[in-house]
Amino acid sequence: MLPGEHPPASGAEHPDHGSLDPADNRTRSSVITARAAHTFEPVGRSVAAARAFVRDTLQGWGFGDVVDDAVVLTSELVTNAVVHAGTAAEVVCLRSGDGVRIEVSDRYPEREIPLQSSGVAMGSPDREGGRGLQLCAALATRWGVEYSPAHKHVWFRLDLPERQVGTRTAGPSVSTELLPLADERVRVAVIQIDSEGAVSAWNDDAQELFGYPAKQIIGKPLTDYAAWPHTPGTSTGIAEALRLSRWEGSYGIRAADGRVVPVYASHLRVRDPQGEPSTVCLLVRDDERAVLATPQRGAAPESAHRADGQSTDPFETFIGSPAPDDLDGLLQRTVERSRDMLDGDAAFLLLATDDETELEVRATTGLPSARQRFARVPVDTGSGRYGTARMPAVHEDLSAVPGAVPLLNGTGMRSVVTVPLKVEGRLTGSLGVAAEGAGRYSNEEALRLQFAADRIALAVESARLGELERLRRGSLSFLVEASDLLAGTLDRDQTLALMAQMTVPTLATWCAVYTIADTASEPYLSYVLHEDEERIDGLKALLGRIDPPEPVPTPGARIWPAPARAAHEAALEASVRSLDDEPHHLGSGIGSTLTTAASVGGETVVLPLVARNRVIGMLVLGKPSEDHFRQENLELAEDLSRRAALALDNSRLYSERMAISQSLQRSLLPPDMPEVPGVEVEVIYRAAGEGNEVGGDFYDLFTIPDGAYGFAIGDVCGTGPEAAAVTGLARHALRLLAREGYSGPAVLERLNNAILDEGERSRFLTLLYGELRPQEDGSALLKVVCAGHPLPLRLRQDGSVEAAAEPQPLLGVMDDLELYEQTVRLEPGDVLLCVTDGITERREGSRMLGDDGLAEVLKGCTGLTAGAVAARVMRAVERFAADSPSDDMAILTMRVPEPQRN
Repeated sequence: MLPGEHPPASGAEHPDHGSLDPADNRTRSSVITARAAHTFEPVGRSVAAARAFVRDTLQGWGFGDVVDDAVVLTSELVTNAVVHAGTAAEVVCLRSGDGVRIEVSDRYPEREIPLQSSGVAMGSPDREGGRGLQLCAALATRWGVEYSPAHKHVWFRLDLPERQVGTRTAGPSVSTELLPLADERVRVAVIQIDSEGAVSAWNDDAQELFGYPAKQIIGKPLTDYAAWPHTPGTSTGIAEALRLSRWEGSYGIRAADGRVVPVYASHLRVRDPQGEPSTVCLLVRDDERAVLATPQRGAAPESAHRADGQSTDPFETFIGSPAPDDLDGLLQRTVERSRDMLDGDAAFLLLATDDETELEVRATTGLPSARQRFARVPVDTGSGRYGTARMPAVHEDLSAVPGAVPLLNGTGMRSVVTVPLKVEGRLTGSLGVAAEGAGRYSNEEALRLQFAADRIALAVESARLGELERLRRGSLSFLVEASDLLAGTLDRDQTLALMAQMTVPTLATWCAVYTIADTASEPYLSYVLHEDEERIDGLKALLGRIDPPEPVPTPGARIWPAPARAAHEAALEASVRSLDDEPHHLGSGIGSTLTTAASVGGETVVLPLVARNRVIGMLVLGKPSEDHFRQENLELAEDLSRRAALALDNSRLYSERMAISQSLQRSLLPPDMPEVPGVEVEVIYRAAGEGNEVGGDFYDLFTIPDGAYGFAIGDVCGTGPEAAAVTGLARHALRLLAREGYSGPAVLERLNNAILDEGERSRFLTLLYGELRPQEDGSALLKVVCAGHPLPLRLRQDGSVEAAAEPQPLLGVMDDLELYEQTVRLEPGDVLLCVTDGITERREGSRMLGDDGLAEVLKGCTGLTAGAVAARVMRAVERFAADSPSDDMAILTMRVPEPQRN
């Protein structure tokens, strides 16, 4: 520093040099009495170095009243130079009798000149670029921007506040009646406490106030005589208060006569020339606290005004004005400015959960990425003032108390100050600033940071509530999607899988679903899922060894401690057993047991699955060791459980009805078909509709007297259960009548009458019925009646195809039918193909397979077995159209094999 040196001409405060306030109405001296300068390289660390340079310089000059504003402005301007402009920055501090002027120069002249007189808007303070000028306008007494061909610099001036010499604080003159009441003589007890907490000095006023002579109390702990108030939610005691650098407040002293004397105390921690610490305590009666009490902080003065005449809040300019829904931007801005304000190396801001048991890291600066957002730390990490985030705390050296601030473990930070963010007395977060050096912070920095936290707490809480509302909307979206997924399936196993997959890992680390078949059944473990698939088997085995939770219909989540207790016991047993094993066997089985115990050792909750006023199961959600559920997650899980319960019950009802339907349908299918000597027979049947095994098409092959076989293939009008009912009637009637010896026409006439007797439930029926008699010469004789059915096709050995019957009236329409049977002889190598109209009426757009198309397919089947012919016809039908078939389909093929040649 060069006392008395004047600044260069480029830095003079003159209208020609770019001052935004050319009027100079100051009455105090502006003579430069000292100068300090330093150049900082364009690296990120230079910003912190520049802050330290300005802070040390101004404190050395005794300008502590303007240090904070000067450091903030310097930090912004140097950041613009070394970070945004990428050039070196020169910082010059100039002292005068009534203030200080600081200049920051860089070598990036291409920037826009924001002249106030030009009417150009300076932009939003939310932008990083140009924020330094906004801060200058809000905090500085005067400021300006100067350019030259080679460089640019911004200067600002901060005037010292005017106050009477020697006055730190003062109150107004008041009438005598308003003065605090005191006894004849105000007594101030002066007590000194050594580093061990024992009384080392006791003055006469202390003896007069409390009745103890000095020789009786010196050497004894003050804690034996103090009546310390216990504040709910905190565990701060007098021992902690005596270790603080400064403390002020109320408590009591037990006097010699047994009474508790309420006192107001001011503690100051000092050290002697040998470095031994002690605490000096000044105590007065509590009703005379005005003697020692520090005056309450008044409202912040209006230090800046906008162009429209409205006042500008310097703190708002300091933090910026992020969008109302930009919680992350607000928090990140806060930690960065807090770090700058206290000249720290790192800063962090944590938000409290709704139950105020945990803090969640939401913004950091200067800390490794591993400690970025959403890391969790408990609010209360231990006993005492320093073990809770509900009160301000200053750690002078973290190396002396490892783990005191878990977030800073392994970061190299030595000193830290943390303060709570509170709104209406409720903890909403914690703000901290840390430094790599020890002893950087004291209670004064804690007060400054607490003041900042108090100013920003309401804005943070408002933004947090907005974020919470968005999260709730996200929860609604989650429930809508879950409902769609659950409604999209009626399969029980798939419903169970969806329930688990939607909760893991979104809501829980692991999930188990218990189901209850009926009121008399015990809960059954139906599904288990863990976010780590390798732990599913161990989790399933553990849950299988304990009794299931009680099926209580009461809504809401309830704690189920059994899994965590069983996991702990299993881990303990495994550990004990491993002690008796050979050394090389150690860990062979304990590893998986301990892993399972860790994954299940946290909080476990049970939510009932209630549908139609009955508990049909339980949804169990679990967390790993020492982890707990957040209330909003439990509420979301409860909503999900209600939807899942209804979906699970629907799938159960669907499965029961499907089982009944399939059982009835299987009863309509013919039993195993008999083998016909000398004739190959093959059937392919496809019912239309999902889950249908029987439809309107049917087939049958059965024995009748005299060594003959009856066969039939038919098609009832329509599909589904109604058509299947007529199918059952037709198949059973055919068997019964044919075995009674009736001829083909007689069988069909009686079946026609039975269908007509069904009344409104009757449906017309097309039917091909015949009798098959193998012949001794290797041929087969068939008598067939084709009642409105597609005609059977006969394939000869030469590849020719012809109809094997003539069309006759269908059944179920007319009372009187005149039917007749036709005789067909199948020679060796011949094939008879019988199909339903689902084959011939297969469509692709306007095209239809038809009888001619089927005949073309059959011509290519010469020499194939009956099974091969049926398979080729079905493949041709499926390939004819891309869509799934909409009608039932049946194929019956009979082939007389050729005689074996030697």
